[in-house]
Amino acid sequence: MKDKGYGKRKNRCLLTILGAFLVFAASFAAHADQKLYVAAVAGFIEPLREIAAAFEEETGASVIVSFASAGRLYAQIENGAPYDLYLSADVERPALLYDKSLCEKPFVYAEGEVILWSADPHFCGPASWREALAQKAVKKIAIPNPSTAVHGTHAKVALQQAGLWAPLASKLVIGQDIAQVFQYATIGAVNAAFCSPVHARSEAGRKGCFYPVREAAPVIYSGCVLANSPQREAARRFAKFCGSPVARRIKNKYGYKEAIYDK
Repeated sequence: MKDKGYGKRKNRCLLTILGAFLVFAASFAAHADQKLYVAAVAGFIEPLREIAAAFEEETGASVIVSFASAGRLYAQIENGAPYDLYLSADVERPALLYDKSLCEKPFVYAEGEVILWSADPHFCGPASWREALAQKAVKKIAIPNPSTAVHGTHAKVALQQAGLWAPLASKLVIGQDIAQVFQYATIGAVNAAFCSPVHARSEAGRKGCFYPVREAAPVIYSGCVLANSPQREAARRFAKFCGSPVARRIKNKYGYKEAIYDK
């Protein structure tokens, strides 16, 4: 004899599952039309592309990223550029935007460092980066613009502290951002470039060699949801996703650390 109650319970269960699926599908479809505009530092290109792809797969929302130096993006935001989220490579610029009521409270999403990379494996023969730069064969050294690029700022301080800024001034080639100086080094336009571990872990980067510049301060990556964003809730979701286990695995793969920063 069949249990009539069992049939009813089965139908209710099916209806519950169907209802949950429809709610999920409706939510996914709603997010699928969203486009988030993110301003991000050039040194975070590769990991952010993967993080954005993972976020898009999970939510259906599109993440459109503009890469440049922290300073250039900051100036654009101050002038009203229509971004939803700003991902910088310092704590100062997001804090300044916050003080001007141009963004929500900043958050830290990664910690990086400055390296000196060369496409020539023989460049790294000496014991230190300072000795490597003193080699007679070194004619040109690329550095991101210290006025706008955080890695350039930290590299300049390290050079000054080592007493090398003035002696090497005639050899320095100033690039607009970290991606550009790495490109200079990969094509052989310069002997070496101050950049990020993410570049050393790229396909081109693995063919060369690098020194960690321990004398340079750590690069603290912080960001903020912008006050003029028309979709702050979606921007907050992506900001939170940047600290998710999925995003952490991606960042660790490229040599970034998780950072806790107290102002």
